[in-house]
Amino acid sequence: MGERTGPRLYTIPAHRAFADALVTGLIRRFGGDPLQLARGLVLLPNNRAKLAVTNAFVRAKGGALVLPRLVAIGADDLGEAIGAALDPADAPDPPPAAVEPLTRRMILARLVKEAKPALDTAEAVRLAGDLARTLDQLIVEEVDPARLSELDLGELTDHWRQSLELFRVILDHWPGELARLGRIDSATRRVLLLRRLEERWRVSAPDGFVCAAGITDAAPSVARLLGRIAALDNGLVVLAGVDRDMAEDEWQSLGPHQPDPVTGRVARSIEVHPQFHLKQLLSRMGLARDDVALWPDGSDHDASAARGRTIATALAPAEYTARWTELRPQQRQLAGVRIAELSSPAEEAQAIALALRAAVEEPERTAALVTPDRALARRVSAHCARWGLDVDDSAGRPLSITPPGTLLTAICDAATESFAPLALLTLLKHPLVRAGDQRGAWLEGVRRLDRQLRGPRPAPGLDGIAGHLGDRAGSWWHQIRSLLDPLATTFAGGAAPLPALVAAVRDTASALAGEEAWSGPAGRAAADLLADLEAEAALGPADATPQDLAPMLRLLMDEIAVRPQQGGHPRLAIYGLIEARLQSADLMILSGLNEGVWPGSTAPDPWLAPRIRVALGLPGLERSIGVAAHDFGQGLGARQVLITRARRDARAPAIPSRLWLRLAAMAGDEFERARDRQLEGWSRLMDDGGTPQPVSRPAPSPTAALRPLAMSVTQVDRLKADPFAFYAQRILRLSALDPVDADPTAAWRGTAVHGVLEAWARDTGCRVDALRPLAMDMLSDPKTHPLIRALWQPRLLAAVEWIAQRMAAEQDAGRKVIAAEGKGGTTIAGIELSGRFDRIDLLPDNTLAIVDYKTGKAPSAAAVRAGFSMQLGLLGAIAEAGGFAGISGTAGGFEYWSLAKNRESTFGSVSTPVDPNGKNDRILTSEFVERARAVFAEAAARWLTGDEAFVAKLHPEYAPYAEYDQLMRRDEWYGRDN
Repeated sequence: MGERTGPRLYTIPAHRAFADALVTGLIRRFGGDPLQLARGLVLLPNNRAKLAVTNAFVRAKGGALVLPRLVAIGADDLGEAIGAALDPADAPDPPPAAVEPLTRRMILARLVKEAKPALDTAEAVRLAGDLARTLDQLIVEEVDPARLSELDLGELTDHWRQSLELFRVILDHWPGELARLGRIDSATRRVLLLRRLEERWRVSAPDGFVCAAGITDAAPSVARLLGRIAALDNGLVVLAGVDRDMAEDEWQSLGPHQPDPVTGRVARSIEVHPQFHLKQLLSRMGLARDDVALWPDGSDHDASAARGRTIATALAPAEYTARWTELRPQQRQLAGVRIAELSSPAEEAQAIALALRAAVEEPERTAALVTPDRALARRVSAHCARWGLDVDDSAGRPLSITPPGTLLTAICDAATESFAPLALLTLLKHPLVRAGDQRGAWLEGVRRLDRQLRGPRPAPGLDGIAGHLGDRAGSWWHQIRSLLDPLATTFAGGAAPLPALVAAVRDTASALAGEEAWSGPAGRAAADLLADLEAEAALGPADATPQDLAPMLRLLMDEIAVRPQQGGHPRLAIYGLIEARLQSADLMILSGLNEGVWPGSTAPDPWLAPRIRVALGLPGLERSIGVAAHDFGQGLGARQVLITRARRDARAPAIPSRLWLRLAAMAGDEFERARDRQLEGWSRLMDDGGTPQPVSRPAPSPTAALRPLAMSVTQVDRLKADPFAFYAQRILRLSALDPVDADPTAAWRGTAVHGVLEAWARDTGCRVDALRPLAMDMLSDPKTHPLIRALWQPRLLAAVEWIAQRMAAEQDAGRKVIAAEGKGGTTIAGIELSGRFDRIDLLPDNTLAIVDYKTGKAPSAAAVRAGFSMQLGLLGAIAEAGGFAGISGTAGGFEYWSLAKNRESTFGSVSTPVDPNGKNDRILTSEFVERARAVFAEAAARWLTGDEAFVAKLHPEYAPYAEYDQLMRRDEWYGRDN
């Protein structure tokens, strides 16, 4: 490498593999003397870049080599990493230690809560996180917070004025909190360390060479340090992807601009452009683009120079894209670039996995997926695992979705929801709970509990569940309860301090899962978080409640990335955008190219309005878009590239990324010719089940020995309307389980009302003044769902009041209740028919009235004429046959007493399917029982004593129940000709 006069400032263009080109140049310059290389210091942006450069050294030398010291200036331990270069023996005292992130978060949350008491603790912690980031930006950009008081707010809205005032108040208190702790902000410490390093090298250059490579951070302290390195005789600054060929007018249009000398206005900078942050870095270094030389070295992993020109053209400022019309065909080439547009994220993940698998089938070929979409990355990793390819996402997974994280969330949810069935079972079934040899026995007990908790929710708390179980509780329940009692005790009452709540969650996790809760990277991260939170929670809001813990813990876990341990496939990788910087591979797959994903949506700053940020000189919120575009350009510079997007996301059609659209508009027809139709087709075919084969309507025909010879009157309609459902219920003996923690259904409400009316008849003899108190007792029972108590109570009380009044009037007319909630049976057509009645009255003419209570509407007369809803008639047949003990006579009345709203918008009505004279197309009262017998005899002869098949949904208009629809595969044949 020839010596340069002036600053030693270089760039490696996007079409070159940065790490390999950098290492090639360093070895050529310093590798002749191994000790000279070893004495060098290479500053890199992050730890992932250190790994990339280390691997590049290994590829370049292929043998033993003493590497220079590699330091990530973005690492938390910056001072320790630079070591003697920063703190020689005669150096002044180091800066104070940085305040721990969680300590700062909790203190800021307390200050936020004190200023806005109406906020809950979790929201205060969230706002504290945003506040900390804004505070760090002020520190990094070296903006004096005192400038906030000098701002002209002008037309600023009240919302932003209040946020700014609150921000000022907190900034006034924050220095005192730091002084009390004897700490400083970590951002402040980083600025001090970089400043001291720059000042020291200004006075005394280091012995070995210093190379700053791939750093794009334009913070003033970083820029000053890079400027100092570029000025050293043994210094080198190597930037990534500075566009040296961009037209000067385009370059100057980016900004930052100076005020117009006449108008005083400042033209808006194009912060969304991928070159803006590089131009700002050069400006703060005190250098210009003309000072940037091309790094002379390359590697075997580089793409063509034409690719670099394609990237620069595609990413031109918007006002200069009109020049694309002047491009020659060879300037639109996308050689080496493939494009795949898939229909859904699932199909996109499948295509990416196929491309990765194809890459590893070629010896020594490497491939990497780069995407900001972590869900897509996890899908791809799962697809690859099917083929035995272990490819971990180096960007990590949020702690909140790892097994230890979900265990902590489940513990908090169960405790704060008073061990509601769904939350409790979610916790007890967690895969970490009793993992190992004890898992099978544990799950047996949990399954028993699951079955017992089906239906409406029992009373709250562990005591409520114990009362619900009663005698059914076994040793499995006592084991479960002993593990959860300490947690329940701590969370009860809502008065425990936050550290005690955190400790209870930790102890419960240990009791349920043992060491499994804290093993592996995710377990260790969870343990560290709880330990830090328990230690620092006292510094946070003083009025935190148990209900605040779950959302606060989930928020904090969402911000912790758990990265996998090394050991995945050596030739495959999955990167986030930050992790992908300086990385290279033979095939780079750039995925998730939809707007809002790449580039991502900019998160608003809840503390400083955009106008205030501009006035303070802080980076615009849109700058992240430009950085994401730069990352795209760097990835597009690989030798072979695959770009993918899905046409829709999980909810709706997706908008193509502006980067995708730019490339398509610039390349024109070449973009379509670059489409990888084969890969798109393979992705669809992977999960293609072929042409669906239609199924016929099920019609099982069991032998006579399997057909039941006994049934209930309530099953007759099911037998006639949907014989298959009857077959599944009575012959296969299948029944649907109630959901866990189910909302009370109409059937549950009917059972509850029947219970009240039965007690009313049995215990009080239908005394008018006794019905309402019995209904109130049922509603006040702890087992009664709160929603029912709130919404159904007015309706129920109005209905039972109507029943009491109606009963009083009937009794005055000579009607008498002779039985309630009884059961019996008789034989009809060779079938033992059983039934249960709600009430049987003796009418003044000494005939029997069969009464059925309905919480909804009564069956229509049309259904009865069609041969359905014959329940009252069949109960009359049983009564006339003496099937109900102590009751005899002729059935002369059949009534539905409905508690639903009537035509007058009040509650309660009486209807009947019969009429003595057959009016309104009703069945004659005298013929109803015989008609019911005949209907039942015909059905019995067809399906019970006969051999007719049990056809599914024979009369669907009278078969509203759907619990067997999936079993009969209804949606596959219903509505088609069979």
